[in-house]
Amino acid sequence: MNDRYDVVVVGAGFGGLGAALTAAERGARVLLLEALNYPGGCASTFRKNGCRFESGATLFSGFGPGQLFESWTRRHGLHVEVDFIDPVVEFRAPDFRLAVPPDRDRWVDAISQLPHASRGAVERLVQAQVEVADPLWNLLDHPERLPPLSASAVAAHLRSLPSYLPLGRYVARPLGRFLDRWGIRPGSPLRTYLDGLCQITIQCETARAESPFALGTMDYYFRGTGHVRGGIGRLAWALVEAIKAAGGQVEFAHRVRRVVRSGEGWEVWARRRRFRAERVLMNLLPQDVANLVPAGAESPTLSRMARRVERSWGAAMLYLLVKPPPGAGPEARHFELVADPTEPLVGGNHVFCSISGADETDRAPAGLRTMTVSTHVPMSELDEASDPGAWVAATQARMRATLRGQLPEWRVESEMTASPRTFERFTGRSRGFVGGVPREAGLEHYLSLFPRPVLRDLWLVGDSVFPGQSTLATAIGGQRTATAALR
Repeated sequence: MNDRYDVVVVGAGFGGLGAALTAAERGARVLLLEALNYPGGCASTFRKNGCRFESGATLFSGFGPGQLFESWTRRHGLHVEVDFIDPVVEFRAPDFRLAVPPDRDRWVDAISQLPHASRGAVERLVQAQVEVADPLWNLLDHPERLPPLSASAVAAHLRSLPSYLPLGRYVARPLGRFLDRWGIRPGSPLRTYLDGLCQITIQCETARAESPFALGTMDYYFRGTGHVRGGIGRLAWALVEAIKAAGGQVEFAHRVRRVVRSGEGWEVWARRRRFRAERVLMNLLPQDVANLVPAGAESPTLSRMARRVERSWGAAMLYLLVKPPPGAGPEARHFELVADPTEPLVGGNHVFCSISGADETDRAPAGLRTMTVSTHVPMSELDEASDPGAWVAATQARMRATLRGQLPEWRVESEMTASPRTFERFTGRSRGFVGGVPREAGLEHYLSLFPRPVLRDLWLVGDSVFPGQSTLATAIGGQRTATAALR
């Protein structure tokens, strides 16, 4: 066995792509192993029956000037086209509609027009949102200021200290408590919109959401968020080419079977070959990492992270070919739909829809578009179901009912379905967990700010580690973890 590397990265989701590219940029000998024959993981674009579908319905941030994906695009000449659409998302519920624009000032105007949204309540929300979101997004716009900290990063934080002080009043407190105090009550249109946004971005509703994360994520649609033409898989493939151009090696259809300690490093056993690495970075769930390392290689950190993931979600999916209504326009569209605001925003009652653009001619037959529809699946309920297949089918039936009720003008021509079991089979994620750890109120999220190995010279990247769930967050996490590992 002569295949020796400074770093082996397992998994080509965006956390693994970010880690591998960063390590290659720093001159390390890098190998990226992916079990599938295409990159992106849960944020990928797959082909079926001649059409190209997004694996998950979502939007992608980080394409604004100076942000991570825009910086990588310039630095590596990535062939990626991003459409910044307006509105970014249209939110629909039985009693209101909200077209979400791509800038905060217009968003404030839009939410002020919602039924029962008092001017005072909106002003209090926006004041808090601005003083929290601006410093937090400044960190994501300058990921070099995230841990591990350099001397220049420490100096930048000291200069920014006054902007951080207002965050203290919100730490370890649920956003719902503040919304109640500001007069934004459960069941009001504004609260329903905020609940839906938090459910999608930080994986829990406002009643349980950690306030700084929740207030920060309200800026998601205004921070370089757009539609990747051709699907997010185009960006994933472009990053693969950048890794290769920087000297890294990428192998697809190489599912890792074991990771074994060997001297001062690790042996990574893939399907056909074994590789030796000084460091291993794994873009996997902690449960899946635990199944790959030798029995007896105990890691309290890994066990603690696995327990946090168990509180997370699966997803039920509909992959549709749809006929656009007259006057729909050629641009890609994104919709967030709620059937009943009085019920939990999960299980088909709340769905997110991503629709391809008319000019993405390789994604659907002429005159049709692809639509990916997703909903959160409470895994505890699925586990308790006497007939899991019927339970998932009932969830998907409710998804269809929500589509018919809130988006009837887009006519469905054909359908494929997917479930947590589908995600487990294709991505290898334990039980089909997707979306990362819910950012519920508490201090535990701040205890993982600094990248640390879960075993000696073995690190995790992806949506179960800081800073979070989105493609931008996982890519930043991969970048910072690779930086820490190579130190």
